[in-house]
Amino acid sequence: MKQIKSYLLSFIGGLLLAVASVNAQEIKPNSIESITVAQQGGVLNVKLVFKEPLTALPPGFSVAKPARIALDFANTANGLGKNSLTFNEGDLKSANIVQAEDRTRLVLNLNQAMSYESTIDGNSLLLSLVPSAKATGAPVVEHFAQSQPTQAANSIRDIAFRRGKDGEARITVDLSDPNAGIDIRQQGQNLVVDFVKVSVPDALRKRLDVTDFATPVVSLNTIQQGGNARMTITPRGLWEHNAYQTDNQFVIEVKPVIENPNKLVQGSRGGYQGEKLSLNFQNVEVRRLLQVIGEFTGMNMVVSDSVGGSITLILKDVPWDQALDIILQQKGLDMRKNGNVILIAPREEIATKEKLEFESKAQIGDLEPLRTESFQLNYQKADAIQKLLTDASQRMLSKRGSAVVDARTNILFVQDTPSRLEDVRQLIAKVDLTVKQVMIEARIVEAGDSFAKNLGMRLGYHDQTGGGGRSHVNVGGSLADTGYHTGQVVDVPKFPLDSDSVNLPATPRAGTAGVFSMILFNRTKTVFLNAEISALEADGRGKVISSPRVMTANQVEALIEQGVEIPYQQATSSGATSVSFRKANLSLKVKPQITPDGKITMTLDINKDTPNTRLSTGAGVAIDTKHVKTEVLVDNGGTVVIGGIYTQETRDNTQRIPFFGDLPYIGWLFKNREWIDDKSELLVFITPRIVAEGLAVR
Repeated sequence: MKQIKSYLLSFIGGLLLAVASVNAQEIKPNSIESITVAQQGGVLNVKLVFKEPLTALPPGFSVAKPARIALDFANTANGLGKNSLTFNEGDLKSANIVQAEDRTRLVLNLNQAMSYESTIDGNSLLLSLVPSAKATGAPVVEHFAQSQPTQAANSIRDIAFRRGKDGEARITVDLSDPNAGIDIRQQGQNLVVDFVKVSVPDALRKRLDVTDFATPVVSLNTIQQGGNARMTITPRGLWEHNAYQTDNQFVIEVKPVIENPNKLVQGSRGGYQGEKLSLNFQNVEVRRLLQVIGEFTGMNMVVSDSVGGSITLILKDVPWDQALDIILQQKGLDMRKNGNVILIAPREEIATKEKLEFESKAQIGDLEPLRTESFQLNYQKADAIQKLLTDASQRMLSKRGSAVVDARTNILFVQDTPSRLEDVRQLIAKVDLTVKQVMIEARIVEAGDSFAKNLGMRLGYHDQTGGGGRSHVNVGGSLADTGYHTGQVVDVPKFPLDSDSVNLPATPRAGTAGVFSMILFNRTKTVFLNAEISALEADGRGKVISSPRVMTANQVEALIEQGVEIPYQQATSSGATSVSFRKANLSLKVKPQITPDGKITMTLDINKDTPNTRLSTGAGVAIDTKHVKTEVLVDNGGTVVIGGIYTQETRDNTQRIPFFGDLPYIGWLFKNREWIDDKSELLVFITPRIVAEGLAVR
């Protein structure tokens, strides 16, 4: 029977469940009066009798390794008079009752992982335990907490990540209700935490890259899966985890573990985590003591004949791997572990055996006959594998090994010892794999919204009097013909001798301005007043979409372009001129990399050039350039905007005749005015898709 202290130490930093606080003045204290166990068929029944009836089922959790079930009873005392009970009934070995302040925890120690159902019957709590059904190779699920019925919907309010003082990753989840069922299991290299009947807000459904925190955790991904919330923690290296809950806050810690091939139990705190035992021996033989430890742990021990002597040992509540280490250090012994077999011998003897073994392997390698084996490579180049095997800095072949390539058939011939050939075979099986294809589609959208308004005036005054004489009066301008006749006939008077007093017509950027002309003259047609109003209002909207596509292999750069090459003259060193060309292309250069979680990292270089004939010079045509270069991470099939440019041009131009153009009311007869409001926007969209084998991208 183990002491209560050992169980308290084993639960430090372990799995705790929040228990609602109870007002001792309002609720009458309760106590556990008795515990009985009965095996009925495949069901193990445990009956707990209390002083007062329970108002609700107690919260609890179970652990798979070691197999335990823990129940917490609030405002309850231990009325059994003892802290531990031994049953050995079915799969129930024993029970421990620990009272802390106003609550009591019952821990059932099991031979195997079991699930349970609890019901309240008067003053009793009935527990029905059945072995957990697990498929072969299925991950062990630790039911940290069972879901309790609640009226309000439970949700995750916040997720926080921080680095502990010892380099551990600490993930804190704030729940709106503490009565949430939580399951923890290891799935491959990941740690999966399921919150039963818990929702996740959209703002928290995301993947967090926490590599920069220098903890065992690389990333943290939270999603909504049906009615449950799932958190996937991706660690690296050797690690161990602890989880506990305080009120609405659930905390899971992932700590790094330093691997020690000679350690019996990996991932312990303080170096040891074996099951605790107590030893009290006076002058006992070492071989007998090693036999006792072997029987306690179930490990197979092979003890050398040279091990002897006696030892006096008094240990209390010490992990068995620490006790074994103490014995070995005191007697100058060492051990080598292979599976569940431990070899124990003096240090000198083990060192000598290992030295002889290494020398024997080296001699066998020098004398072992060589074999030649051919490897047909399907996806990798044979010469690339040859360079990998024969690299001087990390040579994988023995000093007598060699590799030859047949480029025509892409076959690699390797000559080496059988053990090295097996290593080469495993290496090729890992690297000669199908390369995934990625289809990258870019959409370059140019949208324009232009508005322009022009208003101009042309005004002439002609006065011809004096009978046969030619007395001509102008208001402004010159006598030279300007080509402005306002639609009049050209016989009388002779308008080539006439002129415009005001010549400020509308000057639109495109199109033809509308004209409204008017002539006022006297009865004798000797005095003329010519007026012409020209105006244009233009409103244009346009959209240009360019969509280059390219397919390439994973981690292989691809380029696609379309356009023209514009010639221009360039001076040479001798003083002569030569014709050179400059590209004005729509191009997409991309290098994708598929991440292990199915996302795509892309290094992008997108260029869209168009010739600008309005800015052409004698040296050549100007080129309007739109260029973006970046690196992004996108989900498979997702679309991301990698760049955008928004420009707006607003102008108000006025041309007027001094003084007259500033006159009120009639000033518009002596001026030309232009309003311009142009808007343009450029957006670049990228959509990558992983092409499945045997399928085509539509």
